[in-house]
Amino acid sequence: MRARTLLAVAAAALLVGTGIVTLAATGKDQVFRGEIGDSQCALNVHSLSRSHAEMLKKPGVGSTEADCTRYCVKNMGGVFVLEVKDKVYKLDDQELADRYAGQKVKLTGVLDTKTNTITVHKIERQE
Repeated sequence: MRARTLLAVAAAALLVGTGIVTLAATGKDQVFRGEIGDSQCALNVHSLSRSHAEMLKKPGVGSTEADCTRYCVKNMGGVFVLEVKDKVYKLDDQELADRYAGQKVKLTGVLDTKTNTITVHKIERQE
């Protein structure tokens, strides 16, 4: 009987310990301020200046940063990213990011430093 009790306590401790590790790995919300862009322009795939300038000169791309961002995601194999100065972060919620394409934003989420991906919790437009 005593062995079963010890085994049950050990199993419970393991589950609690695993839960604590899981909670610690999820991280805390952080606030990031930057621009919702596309990976193609932000990572110089087809840009020499990490901007939309070259693409906006091409016919059919559009005339704004939002147009270019959406064009590159839809037609050039890009994904929506958050550009913060010289850093580029992947975003897990591409649908939400699309609403803010080409805009300066305040983004709240959890950064996974291993994948450089932000789990997005909230995006607000910034002036």
